[in-house]
Amino acid sequence: MHVDNLTLTSRPIADYGLLGDTRTAALVSSDGAIDWLCAPRFDSPPVFGQLVGGRPAGTFRAGPALPSVAAARRYRPNTATLVTTWHVGRGQLTLTEGMVAEVAGRLLPATLLVRRLSADGAAVDAVVDFDPRRGEHHDPPRVRSRAGELVCGWGTLALSLASDPHMDVQPGRPTYVTVRPGHPVTLVLSIAHREPLIRVGPTSAWALLDEDGTRWQTWTDGIDHQLPYRDAVVRSMLTLRLLTYSPSGAPVAAPTTSLPEDLGGRRNWDYRYAWPRDASIGIAAFLSVGKVAEARGFLWWLLHASRLQRPRLPVLLTLDGRRSPRERELGGWSGYAHSVPVRVGNGAAEQHQLDGYGWVIDAAWVLVDHGHQLYGEARRMVWGFADLVARRWQEPDAGIWEVRDDADHHVHSKMMAWLALDRALRIAETHHVSDRRRRRWRTAREAIVSEVRTRGFDEERNCYTRSYGSADLDAALLVLPLLGMEDTNSPRVASTIDAIRADLSAGGPSLYRYPPCGDGLPGAEGAFLPCSFWLVQALAHTDRRPEAVDLFEALLDRGSTLGLFAEEMDPATGAHLGNFPQALTHAALVSAALALRDTAAVSRDEGTSLEL
Repeated sequence: MHVDNLTLTSRPIADYGLLGDTRTAALVSSDGAIDWLCAPRFDSPPVFGQLVGGRPAGTFRAGPALPSVAAARRYRPNTATLVTTWHVGRGQLTLTEGMVAEVAGRLLPATLLVRRLSADGAAVDAVVDFDPRRGEHHDPPRVRSRAGELVCGWGTLALSLASDPHMDVQPGRPTYVTVRPGHPVTLVLSIAHREPLIRVGPTSAWALLDEDGTRWQTWTDGIDHQLPYRDAVVRSMLTLRLLTYSPSGAPVAAPTTSLPEDLGGRRNWDYRYAWPRDASIGIAAFLSVGKVAEARGFLWWLLHASRLQRPRLPVLLTLDGRRSPRERELGGWSGYAHSVPVRVGNGAAEQHQLDGYGWVIDAAWVLVDHGHQLYGEARRMVWGFADLVARRWQEPDAGIWEVRDDADHHVHSKMMAWLALDRALRIAETHHVSDRRRRRWRTAREAIVSEVRTRGFDEERNCYTRSYGSADLDAALLVLPLLGMEDTNSPRVASTIDAIRADLSAGGPSLYRYPPCGDGLPGAEGAFLPCSFWLVQALAHTDRRPEAVDLFEALLDRGSTLGLFAEEMDPATGAHLGNFPQALTHAALVSAALALRDTAAVSRDEGTSLEL
């Protein structure tokens, strides 16, 4: 699975930067190619799909005409505007680009992508390669010109490309331009779906992008300036916000499908949906940095999205709260680095995962603990989830890792069932619940902890295991110190952390989530980055903060040059694997930084000198 053992024509996953507008997102490489953009929203078919479909799936490149290596790449501070610079001959070419997130209340297209090429020092030859395709069969668009713009359409979807100065761009045919100092070239891509295609001139679009950057700076300015590693936290919070579908409040796990967990293998999944578990982890992150509206928005979305299946909690949902489409494979798609199949839909949607109830009810508790009441249907939703857990906790489930055909008594799932009932009982202290219901929850909670401590703990190895009767370990158990089921100073907690760190080590700061090749699928997967950030939390909350700090800093060094993280990483090469960027990893990063902040405060209160 090592990158250096595979001949690749694809750019490294971590080479890509994220552009977004909270409705869809683009991935752009360091050579200025947008190789992934779904329209009109995250889970739509791509109009630029070269990332997993090869050249026939479309791309939109703006950059140097001759091959050049980017000399610098960064986001404008505290914004989603990306700046890439190349040194070309005696000149310097800079691409500044972004998407406009705030379009409400104005006559603007829902998606507006702005790209500007500028030169310094000397004129630089550049190229614009605009080749949109659509759908499973890479359908070319119908093309026409309108008032100096290029308009491309497929049924109810239309794109327009405008430029200043005007360029005669034709789809699929590179257009060359000389960019001179003081005379930038601005490109504007507008996308409309089932609505009029609104024209925005390049000058106005550039001003809108500047305004958007100012709004992001205002948004991030509200994040605690005393946070440790604040720059990394802010970039992660921006990423989480960009991956939240603003019309509904649904957070997508990632903006991509089928970026492989095993290069050249079949571990390729569609993550363009909302996992209530992953989103719940993000609630505490948003609340802890003062972003209450985003946290409440998720609960509002879940309230409406889950209503048809309640009290069952779906594993994942579409952006509209519907069942995800049936998982299927796309024929004729080459895959990233020849990793096939390319899939749409996700078969995990039909699994029973007990742990999800714990994450969601804990998120509701975090809101209550921050002074927010649960009213009406929100309260009934939480009570219904807790009732289901009390009734079904003794059944096997698929577990957090969604291994296909792996129903078992997963210890992590049982612990999260305990968490669900414990947090429901805490919420009940300030919200009306019948005594009979409380007794049922309390009885089930005590039964769970008794069974887990007996059947989920391996006395010989002195640690909790992956499932009852198994000798395997599970890195998800690193959440144990955060639950309250065991005292953080318990020898069982310490020995479980140490066992996971030793047995599931992938080298350096990296951890496997379970023993490699322990899921029945062909091939191997990489180290699972969220687990390493969970280890930071576990160490910080068990009085091992210096170790946690060292681990956290080592993990930050594994991020992309833009501070983005995938879900997994090749432990041998450090290459990012899986869909990118991954919301769960960024939420775990924020939670780890918050744990370092909170334990630093405790250390100061206790008179110690543990500082970053």
